Amino acid sequence: MVRRVAVIGAGVGGLVSIKCCLDEGLEPTCFERSEDIGGIWRYTDSMDSGRVSVYRSVITNTSKEMSCFSDFPCPEDFPNYLPHGLLLEYFRMYARHFNLLRHIRFKTTALSVRRRPDFATSGQWEVVTETDGVRESHVFDAVMVCTGHYQEPYLPLASFPGIDTRFKGQYLHSREYKDVEAFRGKRVLVVGIGNTGGDLSVELSHVAAKVFLSTRSSTWVFSRVSDHGFPFDMVSTTRFNHFLDWLLPSALTRRIRFRKFNSWFNHENYGLASTKSSYFKVIINEELPFCLLSGTIVLKPNVKEFTENSAVFEDGTIEENIDVVLFATGYIFSFPFLEESVRSLFDDNRSLYKSIFPPQLEKPTLAIIGLVQLTGSLMVGTEMQARWVTGIFAGGRRWNKLPPTSRMMADVLKKKPPVKRNPSERENLKISFISYIDEIALCAGIKPNVLRLLLTDPRLALAIFFGPCTPYQYRLVGRGKWSGARDAILTQWQRTLKPLRTRVVDDSSSGSSGWRWMCLLALPVALTAGFLLSKYPQPGWSLRAGPCL
Repeated sequence: MVRRVAVIGAGVGGLVSIKCCLDEGLEPTCFERSEDIGGIWRYTDSMDSGRVSVYRSVITNTSKEMSCFSDFPCPEDFPNYLPHGLLLEYFRMYARHFNLLRHIRFKTTALSVRRRPDFATSGQWEVVTETDGVRESHVFDAVMVCTGHYQEPYLPLASFPGIDTRFKGQYLHSREYKDVEAFRGKRVLVVGIGNTGGDLSVELSHVAAKVFLSTRSSTWVFSRVSDHGFPFDMVSTTRFNHFLDWLLPSALTRRIRFRKFNSWFNHENYGLASTKSSYFKVIINEELPFCLLSGTIVLKPNVKEFTENSAVFEDGTIEENIDVVLFATGYIFSFPFLEESVRSLFDDNRSLYKSIFPPQLEKPTLAIIGLVQLTGSLMVGTEMQARWVTGIFAGGRRWNKLPPTSRMMADVLKKKPPVKRNPSERENLKISFISYIDEIALCAGIKPNVLRLLLTDPRLALAIFFGPCTPYQYRLVGRGKWSGARDAILTQWQRTLKPLRTRVVDDSSSGSSGWRWMCLLALPVALTAGFLLSKYPQPGWSLRAGPCL
């Protein structure tokens, strides 16, 4: 039976893993190589430690209600999208509230994690750590690796001939970027148009002489501010929309999505994307369209090669006098502390069962937390993973058991993409947020039953089905049920509007009657959806809690 659990890393994944271990009566010990919590979200100017951190101006892409811990809402006076400093403060509040810091050993590096000789029967691991030059060896019943995505910069210099031989300017990876000062007055080429590439291009355009943004893929851009000024993810990430995606033909949903993107601005006119694109990525950026419109950023195709001071692009155009090339090409994950025989069992997160467990291990006592790519908040996905994993470690409940190895391998092979892509192309491999969270919640026995709620608590059921799929929904039932979950769901829009209402304006109109009519009209839709989902369940939509298949 698992009792002692090693947690590697004290970022988001480490904090929720410690908390979930404690909830299950386990004994966690977290090893954090730095002096504080927060992981990538703890900003630092220094690059000496090799630790990856956000740049100075970062603000979250997902709203506070869609990203918070499921039993610990963000303070209502916090803005909807958090600067990294406020997000780190929220982590500190969470750690203090649940008394997590006493389980963390700071300035302690995990040097190696190896299976014990009797692993096939005991499932135990030997963990060697180092603190201030002193090495220690520990034995743990299970290990949760919480080091995340952003570990080693992916710098594909071989794909850009001349960059490291002929080019006389400076080149660097976005990991080294902290603020704009070093780029003032320079001509900068940004390679890669993910969220980071878009953000840095916009920020640099305010001080650089010129910014060129190079991309080889079609890219759709949307804003964090949705219709009527609400956070985009709260409006779009709903069970009703998810149901429509399942119900309607994929070609139709794709057409609707492209039309929605183009309703803001025509992406083809800007050279960003076409509705005929077979492969594309989606990024969040409110300012990029205006920067392209004003010419402070110029969009370019993929770079063919570099000369001494210029970049030659695949369309034959040349941009001269390039001072700096900034690669926003993503990261590769690595686990150097894991023994090679274990690392070789998975080459990416799609080789893991449910993006968590290496299926070939004799005992399921190693879990990789937070390596999944989701269309929504990774924080929520990480917490859901930790809740399920610690339930499996604790044992004793029928739905917290893994299937046989053969079935896990079959599931991995079924979901694995046919073509291996480089880190800069992972956007297209993201998993549907609601599908994945529901799938893990079903495995853990904590997925809400919307149809049952419709009969017992229709107000709550309608808020769950038509409203944003906030994390509180997964605290209504099962292990870890939270008494405040219902109220948190019904007051989520109040917390959304609270930080905006810093100036009162007169509005005598009342929307209460309209809301009641909408609820009445929505009732038959929810009943029909519940019936269809019970008759033709989609993975992650089953209405019964049962063992994970």
